[in-house]
Amino acid sequence: MSKVSYYTAEGLKKLRDELNHLKDVERPRASQAIAEARDKGDLSENAEYDAAKEAQGLLEMKISKLEETLSNARIIDESQLDTSKALVLSKVKIKNQTNGMEMVYTLVADGEADLASGKISVNSPIGKGLLGKSVGDVAEIQVPSGIMKFDIIEISR
Repeated sequence: MSKVSYYTAEGLKKLRDELNHLKDVERPRASQAIAEARDKGDLSENAEYDAAKEAQGLLEMKISKLEETLSNARIIDESQLDTSKALVLSKVKIKNQTNGMEMVYTLVADGEADLASGKISVNSPIGKGLLGKSVGDVAEIQVPSGIMKFDIIEISR
């Protein structure tokens, strides 16, 4: 059973662009590599041919996986988001109870996660711990080093 994933319009465009690049650029390149290796003679002892065929198989698998992801992707209407709870695309300001450090994270789908820009996956430990929480709640999040407690300070879009 396929899992529905939610994306921003920007995230969905990135996925489509990547798929188009794989189909329009990488696929012909892989076919060309196979043709060149085939022209070099005996296929039974041609490691270059075997490698090109394997690379093509991996490429086709990647294309198939992306197509499946796109077929189950849905765009989130940001104007309809409820800011009373932390949901996908919510910007959540949290405070670590241990060291008092404040952080702001945007909860996004797996494919859009980028910690450097403050976007964390809803399937990450912190993302899962924040989902459904409201301002004033305490999120207890299981991390490898134990349980961390975060105060939910603010939720916005």
